[in-house]
Parts: sequence; C-alpha cells; structure tokens
Amino acid sequence: MNAQQEAAFLAGAGVPASTVLTAIATGVLTIAFVWALWITWGSFRAWAAAQLSLMDLAWTALRTAIVLMVLGYYVR
Repeated sequence: MNAQQEAAFLAGAGVPASTVLTAIATGVLTIAFVWALWITWGSFRAWAAAQLSLMDLAWTALRTAIVLMVLGYYVR
C-alpha cells in the first residue's frame, strides 16, 4: 500500500495494516498447528492400538510437517 492508503487504513481501523496482517497470520498458523497436533495424536493413538503400522504413523507425521512448512512459507 502507498502512504495515502496506509494513512486511510490507520484512520479507519485504528491500527496499522501490518498489525492486522500479523493477527490474521497468527490465527491461521494457530489453527494449523492445532490441526497438526490433532492429526498426529490421532495417528499415534491408532498406532498404539495396533490399527496403524509404524511406517503409516511416520508417513502421516511427515505429511503433516510438510503441510505446516508450506503453509508457514506462504503465511510469513
């Protein structure tokens, strides 16, 4: 945004646009980390109950980590 748009946003919202962007990014990443924990914990419980092999558990954790890394790259 140019300086005039920044000033208009600040006057209208009361906070700078960068603060709003940081808040949105924080919310998205928090939801993503909760999702990742939920997926990993569910897979671990299935593995502990012998419903999932160790390789499936590792593959699920790896895919979840990759999704978090890609999302973190784009949200930054």
